[in-house]
Amino acid sequence: MPIAYPEILSLSSEPQSFAWTDKESMLYALGIGMGSDPMNVQELPFVYESGLKAVPTMATTVAWGAGPSVGKMGINFLLVVHGEQKVEFHKTFPTEAQITAEGRVIGAYDKGDKGAVIYNETVLKDAKTGEKIATLTGSTFARGDGNFGGPSDGAPEPHEVPARAPDMSLDFATAPNQALIYRLSGDRNPLHSDPNIAKAAGFPRPILHGLCTYGVTCRAVLQAYADFDPSKIKSHQIRFSSPVFPGETITVDLWKDGDVVSFEARVKERGVTVAKNGKTVLG
Repeated sequence: MPIAYPEILSLSSEPQSFAWTDKESMLYALGIGMGSDPMNVQELPFVYESGLKAVPTMATTVAWGAGPSVGKMGINFLLVVHGEQKVEFHKTFPTEAQITAEGRVIGAYDKGDKGAVIYNETVLKDAKTGEKIATLTGSTFARGDGNFGGPSDGAPEPHEVPARAPDMSLDFATAPNQALIYRLSGDRNPLHSDPNIAKAAGFPRPILHGLCTYGVTCRAVLQAYADFDPSKIKSHQIRFSSPVFPGETITVDLWKDGDVVSFEARVKERGVTVAKNGKTVLG
C-alpha cells in the first residue's frame, strides 16, 4: 500500500504508559560504552547507583514503540533506515520515572525515485504531573516509497558545522559485543545481532544501532563541554550517514560557538563519516 498523502499527516497515537528504573539507566550507559574503565570516576555516576545520573539521549529508548506504526504509514519496512534524530529536553532527564508517550507524523516529503522522508514527533510526559520531560523528533528514510505525490521541499534544513578545523576530537572505542548490550535497551532488530540477517541486508556482519552512535556523540559533548553534567544538555540532534561495526573506534569532531556545540562522527579505522550535521545546545 503506497503512502496516502495528505492522510499520513493525520496519523497519531493515543498516550501510552512506560516506566524505567535505575537499572535501565545504568544499562543504557553501559550500552553506549560508559564504564569501560572502572577507574574513570567521571563516568562512574552513570553506571553506579550511588549519585546516579542519566545520559540524556536515553530518552530515545524509554518509550520504544510509541507513535504511529510503520505499517499504518504505507511504507516498506524492509527498505527503511533512520535518517535523523533530535531530542529537546524540557527538564533534566530522570534516572527513573513513570511516563506517558504520544506520537504523531508531522511531515512527509517526496524525493521521487530516491524514496520518501517521514518526520515524526514523540512527546514524553510525567505520568503523575503531566509535565513535559522531552520531545523527540526523528525522520525515517523510506527508500522504496517515493513518488507518492507529496511535497519535495520544506523539510527542516540540516545544521551546518563550521568550516574550520575541529576545536577538539575525541576517540571512543566500541566493544565487539556493543550492539548485543545496547539492544537490551529496546531495539532488538536482528540486523544488530544475527550475522545471517545482517548478510541478507547486505552487511558483512551485524551493525551498531544508529541510536547507539547518537548516544556516543552525546557522551562526547558531556565529556568535552558539559563537565559530565546532564542538566547542561538542552537539545541534541544528528543526521545519520553510514553504519558503524561493533569493535570500531568512533571519532567525534567537535566545534563550540557560544552555547552551541557542532559535531560530526567518523570511524577511525575506515575514515568513513557516520554522523553529520550534529548540534547540541547547552544551557
